[in-house]
Amino acid sequence: MEGRTSSKNKELRQSEERFRLLVESIRDYAIFMLDPDGVVLTWNPGAERFKGYRADEIIGQHFSRFYAPETLERGLPAHDLEVAKSTGVFEDEGWRVRKDGSRFWAHVVITAIRNAQGELLGFAKVTRDLTRQRAHEEDLRRSEERFRLLVEGVSDYAIFMLDPNGRVVTWNVGAERIKGYRASEIIGQHFSIFYPEDARESRWPEHELQVASEKGSFVDTGWRLRKNGTSFWPMSLSLPFATTPVASSATPS
Repeated sequence: MEGRTSSKNKELRQSEERFRLLVESIRDYAIFMLDPDGVVLTWNPGAERFKGYRADEIIGQHFSRFYAPETLERGLPAHDLEVAKSTGVFEDEGWRVRKDGSRFWAHVVITAIRNAQGELLGFAKVTRDLTRQRAHEEDLRRSEERFRLLVEGVSDYAIFMLDPNGRVVTWNVGAERIKGYRASEIIGQHFSIFYPEDARESRWPEHELQVASEKGSFVDTGWRLRKNGTSFWPMSLSLPFATTPVASSATPS
């Protein structure tokens, strides 16, 4: 019996040692333990790389020092632990502070650790630095916003987007001027509304989308209809997009 217990204890120690070595080898994530009050108990190389503290500098310190002053004023560290304690896990993204005072955008997961009796032993905290991804997303958002403002300001061309089924999803001032529809009237409608009856019967609008999707663009001239029923002869260009398949541009000839 003693031999069996000793063997199990040895296996447990070996398992714990393998886990410790695994965590200590990870550099892309900050992984560390907190006691029930939020004091740092362990520290891995990823935590040192992200946050700038050596293990001997941070172990024994409260984890609130990683939070920005404005979040400390709101009591966010205590809130995060309380949520993890009551629900089992807390997950968030937000600014965190390095040793040198610089900030990084972090994805944080705090997990409550309990023993077999349900007693709280502490928390496991995993942090990932998403600063580059966030900067890329912000650059993309600003680029999209500049493009939107540019398109909305163009009055000599009708520029609008269609969903994969050919329904209008955006509308610029040029489209309103040329075609006569306000955005509130046309968004959600199928773009075949701009085509004469014979073109609709021959399914020419669907043909345009198919060619644009297969070949990368579709250029056409032909009669189109305004809201008031009058005809005009535009040059139309349709382009497929990865997320919204077709952008249509038209200008009267």
